[in-house]
Amino acid sequence: MRIMGLDYGSKTVGVAISDALCLTAQGIETIQRKDENKLRKTLARIEQLIAEYEVEKIVLGLPKHMNNDIGDRAEKSLEFKEMLERRTKLEVIMWDERLTTVEAERTLIESNVRREERKKYIDKIAAIFILQGYLDSIYLKK
Repeated sequence: MRIMGLDYGSKTVGVAISDALCLTAQGIETIQRKDENKLRKTLARIEQLIAEYEVEKIVLGLPKHMNNDIGDRAEKSLEFKEMLERRTKLEVIMWDERLTTVEAERTLIESNVRREERKKYIDKIAAIFILQGYLDSIYLKK
């Protein structure tokens, strides 16, 4: 079984996939789109990746505010969750993604990735942190 992690943004979706043992998360790609509401191609690409990697579950980042409130971005993520469940028929787990983008940015800076290049990788790295957080929580429970 593999699990997919997604960092859903207004114009991008960062994608990560677990290894077969569900121990580690690897970044796969960042799906780009021109318009926030144009999701047909994005969903089709996610379905292709689900088939290719034999994904059985999805973990989707939930961007809560630091005070735990759910704002506009989180509402859009919850709507995206419903679309994913309808299209893929897979369980979609919402995962608190607070500070994953900050952590991803820090990782890229520490890796000496130039500022112009960071935009290419930040969503994919954030998806890795979202998925790895979920995977770690599974094994902490065991």
